[in-house]
Amino acid sequence: MTETTDIDDLERRYAIPGAVRFEIDPHGLVHALIETPHAEASIFLYGAHLTHYQPRGDRPLLFTSRESRFQRGQPIRGGVPIVFPWFGPHGVDPSAPMHGFARLAEWRLESVERKTDGSVLLIFGLDSARATHPAWPYAYAACYSVRIGPRLELSLEVTNPTDRTVTYEEALHTYLAVEDVRAVEIRGLAGATYVDKTDGMKRKTQESEPLRITGETDRVYLATRATCVLEDPAAGRRLFVEKWGSDATVVWNPWVTKARAMPDFGDEEWPRMLCIETANVGEYTIQLPPGARHLVGVRIWSESL
Repeated sequence: MTETTDIDDLERRYAIPGAVRFEIDPHGLVHALIETPHAEASIFLYGAHLTHYQPRGDRPLLFTSRESRFQRGQPIRGGVPIVFPWFGPHGVDPSAPMHGFARLAEWRLESVERKTDGSVLLIFGLDSARATHPAWPYAYAACYSVRIGPRLELSLEVTNPTDRTVTYEEALHTYLAVEDVRAVEIRGLAGATYVDKTDGMKRKTQESEPLRITGETDRVYLATRATCVLEDPAAGRRLFVEKWGSDATVVWNPWVTKARAMPDFGDEEWPRMLCIETANVGEYTIQLPPGARHLVGVRIWSESL
């Protein structure tokens, strides 16, 4: 359980009256509640996990499961988990946590700033002294920036402070909220090769647009930096996912059977979400030389249809 004095310290150092305040949830997890003229949001120090972002006059852009476990040692299901330093199961150690340890770590809040346009910028930090795992024996320093404004902007910068090359995978595992995934259309991936994880890791080509979701979908699109546009006619809006520093895009929806097999995901929630993830995974694993930095980021916003 987080001590009240920690909340007091956060309030004293980082609260902005009418814009940023801090609360402890029933499981002892601290989160910042942000309100700006443009949007509202909630982000936990646990995992530096953004669970809510809603522009003024719009519905939420992010999906978070009602069955999510807000407990230390368990990932939060939905929002934007930070996948680092490996994607999926660890290649050698089956006991290592799925998608790495960053989403299970308590990040350090380093600064909060209200910008001249009314948006709020929060900076979080994590390093090897704070979170690591024997399966990935590297030193690192990570800086995560979250900007809450008329558009949601997220960026993760990893620095290699060592004298050897650091190898890692990463993803901003964005769960987008949709009205009905069976009716959405995704553009921006035409012509791209993808690995189909639901079909024995076969390589296929996205021959045409739009991409429609008609069953369980788990694809890693390769060699693409394109902006994805998700049209959600039932919600009357179009979502944009613009990224940088990323050479792979993951598209995921569990559909019926897998959703029912996940204890932290509601059995009937799968039509309400679609992940379009900003990633560097597999053959696009980052090889970071000594002293180097790598930045990956995404900007998400909506427009009416």
